Amino acid sequence: MGFMHNPEASTQSTLKARAVILDTTHSHNARLRAVPIDAVHLSDDFWQPRRERNRDVTLISQFEKCRLNGYFDNFNRAAGIKDIAFQGLHWNDSDVYKWLEAAAWSMAQPGAGDELQAMVEQVVVQIEAMQQADGNLHSYFLFDKAEQRFTWLENSHELYCVGHFIQAAVAHFRSTGQERLLQVARRAGDFLHRTFGPAENQLPLTDGHQEIEMALIELARATGEGRYLETARFFVDVRARGGVKPIPQLDHLGLAYHQSHRPLEEQSEAVGHAVRAMYYYCAGADLTLEGDDQFAPAMKRLWHDVTTRKMHITGGLGARHDGEAFGAAYELPNASTYCETCAAIGLVMWAHRMLLLTGEAGYADVMERALYNGVLSGLSLDGTEYFYVNPLENDGKHRRSQWFGCACCPPNVARLLAQLPGYFYSTSHNAIWLHLYAQCTTTVELQDEQRVTLNLQTQYPWQGEISLAIEEISGQSTFALHLRVPNWCANATVEINGEAHTYNRQNGYCVIAREWHNGDKVLLHLPMPAQRVEAHPDVAEDRGCVALQRGPLVYCVEACDQQHDLREITLPATSPLQEQWRAELLGGVMTITAEAWKSGSIDEWQNTLYRPVRSTSGQTVLMTAIPYFAWANREVGAMRVWIPQATSCAACHKNRYHGS
Repeated sequence: MGFMHNPEASTQSTLKARAVILDTTHSHNARLRAVPIDAVHLSDDFWQPRRERNRDVTLISQFEKCRLNGYFDNFNRAAGIKDIAFQGLHWNDSDVYKWLEAAAWSMAQPGAGDELQAMVEQVVVQIEAMQQADGNLHSYFLFDKAEQRFTWLENSHELYCVGHFIQAAVAHFRSTGQERLLQVARRAGDFLHRTFGPAENQLPLTDGHQEIEMALIELARATGEGRYLETARFFVDVRARGGVKPIPQLDHLGLAYHQSHRPLEEQSEAVGHAVRAMYYYCAGADLTLEGDDQFAPAMKRLWHDVTTRKMHITGGLGARHDGEAFGAAYELPNASTYCETCAAIGLVMWAHRMLLLTGEAGYADVMERALYNGVLSGLSLDGTEYFYVNPLENDGKHRRSQWFGCACCPPNVARLLAQLPGYFYSTSHNAIWLHLYAQCTTTVELQDEQRVTLNLQTQYPWQGEISLAIEEISGQSTFALHLRVPNWCANATVEINGEAHTYNRQNGYCVIAREWHNGDKVLLHLPMPAQRVEAHPDVAEDRGCVALQRGPLVYCVEACDQQHDLREITLPATSPLQEQWRAELLGGVMTITAEAWKSGSIDEWQNTLYRPVRSTSGQTVLMTAIPYFAWANREVGAMRVWIPQATSCAACHKNRYHGS
């Protein structure tokens, strides 16, 4: 394992706060180490305004939603302050904990106001007050419900809730340096270590919804106490060994619903509930990082299955509403797909762990795809409304909501945005790795107290020019830069101090190893022309269609930008794609326009289901596409990502693209 149990840690604290989302500093198998959130200062026009809105608008409104829906009353009930009935779903505690984690990470960078800090303090006090004498934390299983504790773990979410609390507590410690909430997490972790396990006096069970596993691993990393890692490993192992039962109302989905059909190390196919799967695979990657090599082959097999057979072009996961689950290979419907926002968030988290494990850019490519498309579509531009489900085609009836009865997605989006700077950079022995690009200033620490300050200038994701300046070097000046060349970019070029440089490409990264000096500048040019993308032939719904992509952004057509019904429009294969910056549109976006072909009218089919094929007249029309993340922020109307492509014979003599 990556570290050993420290028996002194519980009584004599030697901990050091470090605002890093995954601290793999001492992890046995980690090739890369994450850079702390507070070391990366974003100043771009894309992510930083969203993060500030997340901190100042989204988190404030979510706190109020939690209050109005009785979540804090439930905490007071658990503490004995209010004699009231429990309100809402029995896993609503987790929404508060995700909110708290988001707020904690937001406090790791300058700008958090007094209002947010006061809210955090209120929640911390309530959590401290509600923790039971044995260390357990759950506001539902108390008083008249106490005898039900741990009796229906397949769907009670008891350990899931505690897991989200532990992650929030670690975030609070790392961002503030205060150990008070971490001590609550330790007591909760110790309770789980005593209660669950293989011994005769322990429960050989686990939670139906994965989460506790990766939380305990991060608690072990934060405290150095190996027993939390031991308990996390037990929860992973016991899942397929009778540790969790099928859910009666989902009996038709069986054990595969919560991935308990076979041991994780034997799995090859992503099945069941997509969010649960992502959290489970995160745990497998974390255990691999800590030295448990038996999970590594399964992680690669599952990654291949997910990303080559079951992932939408947006990074969305989960084809079926039934069980919020993966479908069969290439089962990727557009209008009826589920694509829960939390699943895309889980994919980002899993990709990040695999990236730290391997240093391979393919994981960062998927992380970027899911982040810019599958995750970001889940939040409105004003930061107050959310998608739970993210279809790739819709008639306009699907709109964002301010909250949900099961509100797992809103605070999950908030915590990812809050911790986002931690995904941009990593370090390894004498090397700095850039995975995502945004304008920022970053100071990283390498070996032997070596510190390097970098200034990155770019208009990414709208432009592909990445200008990286070495501002200050302290200590050894020889190190390597690893700059990711995205898989969507065909012809990347590099200049160093104004001169062309032939770079070495390793695992998808441009690697430049040399002696550096203050003021040195690297220019990475990533051409990002708009392009058509086609799907695997076995994706039945997308045959004969193309999607549009520019850089990391997937595009869609929305009815309010067109003059004709979307069902009447096809895109000729040779129609040039034109790019235009629209500062006044949707907060500023790059649009893609093209001359499309409108053949006939949908009105011709009134009272007609079938008819003989006949020649129809048509006309060229202008089609405008916007980034997928921005859809449904204006008036109600249809949307689609995959657009039928006109063949070489389409439109016949009227189609000027074919020379007639």
